[in-house]
Amino acid sequence: MSLTTPDSTHTSTPTTRAPRPGSRQHEPATPAPAPGVASVTQLSAKLAEYLSPSELKKVKEAYRFSDEMHLGQVRKSGEPYISHPIAVAEICADWKLDVQAIMAALLHDVMEDQDVKKDELIERFGAPVASLVDGLSKLEKIEFQSLIEAQAENFRKMLLAMASDVRVILIKLADRLHNMRTLEHMAASKKRRIAAETMEVYVPIAHRLGLNNIYRELQDLAFSHLYPLRYRTLAKAVKAARGNRREVVTKILESVKNTLAGAGIQAEVYGREKTLYGIYKKMRNKHLSFSQVLDVYGFRVVVDDFANCYVALGTLHGMYKPMPGKFKDYIAIRKLNGYQSLHTTLIGPYGTPVEFQIRTQEMHRTAESGVAAHWLYKTGDSNMSDLQQKTHAWLQSLLDIQQQTGDSAEFLEHVKVDLFPDSVYVFTPKSKIIALPRGATALDFAYTIHTGIGDHTVSVKINNEAAALRTELRNGDIVEIETDPDSQPSPTWLAFVRTGKARSAIRHHLRTINLTESVELGHELLAQALTQLNINPDLPDPTIEKLLNESSAKSMEELYADIGIGKRVAALVARHIFGLIDEFNGLQPMSPLDANELEPVTIYGSEGVSVQLAACCLPIPGDQVMGQLRRDQGLVVHTTDCVPAKRLRAKEPDRWIPVKWGTELNRRFDCRIRLLINNEKGILARVAAEIGESDANITYVGMDEDDEHVMTQLRFTIQVKDRVHLAHLIRNLRRVTGVNRVERERP
Repeated sequence: MSLTTPDSTHTSTPTTRAPRPGSRQHEPATPAPAPGVASVTQLSAKLAEYLSPSELKKVKEAYRFSDEMHLGQVRKSGEPYISHPIAVAEICADWKLDVQAIMAALLHDVMEDQDVKKDELIERFGAPVASLVDGLSKLEKIEFQSLIEAQAENFRKMLLAMASDVRVILIKLADRLHNMRTLEHMAASKKRRIAAETMEVYVPIAHRLGLNNIYRELQDLAFSHLYPLRYRTLAKAVKAARGNRREVVTKILESVKNTLAGAGIQAEVYGREKTLYGIYKKMRNKHLSFSQVLDVYGFRVVVDDFANCYVALGTLHGMYKPMPGKFKDYIAIRKLNGYQSLHTTLIGPYGTPVEFQIRTQEMHRTAESGVAAHWLYKTGDSNMSDLQQKTHAWLQSLLDIQQQTGDSAEFLEHVKVDLFPDSVYVFTPKSKIIALPRGATALDFAYTIHTGIGDHTVSVKINNEAAALRTELRNGDIVEIETDPDSQPSPTWLAFVRTGKARSAIRHHLRTINLTESVELGHELLAQALTQLNINPDLPDPTIEKLLNESSAKSMEELYADIGIGKRVAALVARHIFGLIDEFNGLQPMSPLDANELEPVTIYGSEGVSVQLAACCLPIPGDQVMGQLRRDQGLVVHTTDCVPAKRLRAKEPDRWIPVKWGTELNRRFDCRIRLLINNEKGILARVAAEIGESDANITYVGMDEDDEHVMTQLRFTIQVKDRVHLAHLIRNLRRVTGVNRVERERP
């Protein structure tokens, strides 16, 4: 059956149809080529392989409607626009997606481009198809690393639509793939933007869902438009090298096939070529030359059943000598996206490294098609259902992050962290496998188990030994978490947690529990900023009402809290109020005061989480200090000579305010000192005793010896009252026998 019929083939002039009210105008059509009949024919043939006649009839209706809606609309290439929905549907048909997904693929642009209402789609094609098209229609114009809230909101909508129905992102990826294949007709600047956006957002999603074929093709297409010269150079070099490698590849292939057949193993063996972007990435990250990367030969061995994977591995190890530390079992512990294979590297003929991937046919299907294998190969295989469960769990975690996240930009930040493909696999004490992103810490593990466990974590054991919460986990670690109901998250945790779930949960807690402190700080900061503009902080009701409407805040308390946690900048809110006062009374406020006349915010170091002392420079009373308003971390205090702080201040000057120490300070403050000492008996004891006698407390000690073991560097974190107390301690330490130098450690 063909989708094209006499009454659906256009013979009239394309531009006779008037656009719908509110639809976007497109460039006038030049005499366009005939509609993509060949593509429609190919699509029909693919659909006829697995859809029923009644389902094909529904697809035909969707095609005819889409064809009518896009009549007169052309792509940059000059082709009729309908060729794009057909191509997207064809990619989805390759995955054998169901009839609703194919219909949605054909209709995916009608709401956005032609102002077709969701109710009309529900009436014509049913609610499921309309919901898919509606979800896809909200995904327009996602821009790479955009700071604009609207763009982050679009990204949030895409992932939440994906969480409710994974077909949304499958159709979107097919849409992006076809757009990338036809990107050459775009302007150079638009090519780079779309390619960068693809590499940043869609490539990681394809990888996370296990769509390996799309992942590789999108990577290479994006690479070709981001770095066209590098792409062409590598493509030319690979083409030249392929001929030189043919003899070695043929020899290895024949040897492996004969040896496996002799062992009674039925297997398909073929060479595995690296993608151009994979070659480029390896050269860049590992500082290798092109020849070094191409010196490694890759092969894939696909066997008939699970047990033969390990039999084939033993057979190959009998043929060639394995390289130590180059074996990975992704069958026993599969990757986060469901990927399973045995990886081993052997020393082949001529002493060249040879990489092998060994897997079954089912594993191969999952490796190439990922979550789409659910539709491609509807079998009762337990691995497939397990992959679906893992995908569902990840999609559900997006909803959890959404519930705890303050805004779309923050949601985007959290989720992109979880899209990184590298993973580590660790175990609970009951031997359950937990997959985490590379670099995840013990605290991330706690939050992955449950948010409540993460919030109340007090200590951790890794492989039955006590470890710090910030300890990065390694493959195979056994992690045990100890909790206390009275323990609460600390803002310092945000500095080292890795997963989006952990970051969003900690920030949510800090926002909720410490609201009073944040409101007080925000009120003080806004009053100060208004005073700088000679505006009375006691704002009239009309100004407050207008301010809340325009800032989307529900109350002044919420606005103050946003300022206190660094989500809004007090100076910018004050400037907004400046404009509102002028609007209401027609009067200009007095000239702003000089910034140097601004009264600094007084800090005491005991304010709680709304005011933090920066870990990089550890300011103490007596130091000259300045304050940085950081998103969701409140006010962070640095010393004025802190080098990292100076760099941050140059980038975001509006987020810095003057601060000063209060006069009544009833606590001690951490400070780092460094000593150069003779490596002699009893020196550490003498130094520690002097610190104690000087009324200071040691919280950390570290030691670095030189190669000759003559001099030793001691590093202490100590607690002192203020700068005077520290100076007194340093003078006393300089008098200790064996101490050559004492200084405060600076970042």
